Amino acid sequence: MDKVTEALLAALKQALAHSGEERLFKSGKLSGLFPGRAGTNAEAALRALQDGLLEVVRTESKGKTTIEWVRITPRGVNYLHDTEAPVVVLRELRAALQTSREGVPAWLAQLRQDFLAFETRMADDAAKYLQQLAALSRRVEEALHRAESHGAALPNGAAAAVPWASDALNYLVRRQDSGATGDCPLPELFAALRDTHVELSLTGFHDGLRRLTDLRALRLVPFTASAEQLPQPEYALLDGADVLYYAAR
Repeated sequence: MDKVTEALLAALKQALAHSGEERLFKSGKLSGLFPGRAGTNAEAALRALQDGLLEVVRTESKGKTTIEWVRITPRGVNYLHDTEAPVVVLRELRAALQTSREGVPAWLAQLRQDFLAFETRMADDAAKYLQQLAALSRRVEEALHRAESHGAALPNGAAAAVPWASDALNYLVRRQDSGATGDCPLPELFAALRDTHVELSLTGFHDGLRRLTDLRALRLVPFTASAEQLPQPEYALLDGADVLYYAAR
């Protein structure tokens, strides 16, 4: 992986972890997605904006310097997932574990030859190590199987009631697999769906969310801060006193 791509992935991970807007570039002690405005960082930032992986939400001017505030887009989430998917990491770990297990007998023989006085203790330690490797190997195999067959299962009737239900749940899965720690804001989910469902209206989106909630395909999570802090309030749904603003599997 080239350095530009490494810098780009690191910035996307940081943007996804913070969910909200972030400075495009670090400024003094103030944090930013890219540590500098030159070289590899500048090239990675330009690529992120040109490819639509990050979007500028506002700018500030301080003297001759323009500060850009950005956030990750659904395209950025999908790029991060496809470039650094859990399946790739698990396959590499499985290969490393297999190599370790095959090397244990030679390693043990050498230890016995060099440390005959400690043969019994080292044999016990090696046996425990093999047991740990075997247990970890089983866990990796199970995780790899789950990851390769991973998909969002729909309840009966969900696909007929909400045509975009599968795409919505799969996006939530991909977002979580990519490292997102919080629930998905409804504006982000709507933007992700509009990439493939251009005819989807905000009213249809809200109706579909309520239907999927009734079918227990997903759950809607309230916005807990004050209403004045709610960004893009038109995407929220009211449920009694609750203002529902996030979606989760």
